[in-house]
Amino acid sequence: MQELFPYLLNGVSVGGQYALIAIGYTLVYGILRLINFAHGDVFMVAGLVMVYSTTSMPIYLAIPLVLIATVALGFTIERVAYKPLRTAPRMSVMISAIGVSYLIQNLAFYITGGVPQPVSNPIPWISDNVVLFGASTKRVTLITPFLTIFLVIALVYLINNTKIGMAMRAAAKDFETAQLMGIKINSVISMTFVIGSFLAAVGSMLYFTNYPSVAITSGGMPGLKAFVAAVFGGIGSIPGAVVGAFIIGLCEEIIKGLGYTTFSDAFTFALLIVVLCVKPTGLFGEKVTDKV
Repeated sequence: MQELFPYLLNGVSVGGQYALIAIGYTLVYGILRLINFAHGDVFMVAGLVMVYSTTSMPIYLAIPLVLIATVALGFTIERVAYKPLRTAPRMSVMISAIGVSYLIQNLAFYITGGVPQPVSNPIPWISDNVVLFGASTKRVTLITPFLTIFLVIALVYLINNTKIGMAMRAAAKDFETAQLMGIKINSVISMTFVIGSFLAAVGSMLYFTNYPSVAITSGGMPGLKAFVAAVFGGIGSIPGAVVGAFIIGLCEEIIKGLGYTTFSDAFTFALLIVVLCVKPTGLFGEKVTDKV
């Protein structure tokens, strides 16, 4: 158990980072029934902005810049790539999402030259090493789960107790009826992308503090695992996405701790297959009957 303890710490931390990305997937799917395949690349862009901003300005300016730039990117993607296709077939929107993903990766390749960018000036304090019960780890590992839970509680409060949250719940329940009731659907969808991008930016800063190198493909696997977490927990369910992310993060690190690092990624997807075979809607998903 003493040998596994550092891996358990890392599992909780990685799970929290996956959760912040997974919420973006589940929010967008809940309203648009769309898988935003570019979300992992938004996460990657946040990491690149962090690399460049922390080397050229004070940290108290760099962090807000990362958040603002990532939110602006998410908002722009929705307005340019998804809004014009609001009434288009769902397949067209999905292809647009894939196209945006590759466009972002190619722009990042042009800027970086395809060379992984080191995080030479990590965020102070959270990047310091600490010792807990004999295990050495970075302080970000301990902070991540608590920050994740705080942000999730804040998000749940926003959804349940504000006008924009009520509009989001109405749109998720019945998109067409919400429009007929006077809800400004475009504003609701834009806010959904803003929230998802903000959380992805926070997750990116935490993630690249632990793994201090950003490549153009760095959003691929974390984004895919976050998507798996959202499906695993029941896509469309915020608690499901969070629980699924923590379970996947823990299982992934425990597999590594047992010496089977090669199979850690495979186990994640195998676990998803098993769960969906038993409960196709995920752990917290509800069965939805489509109207004919």
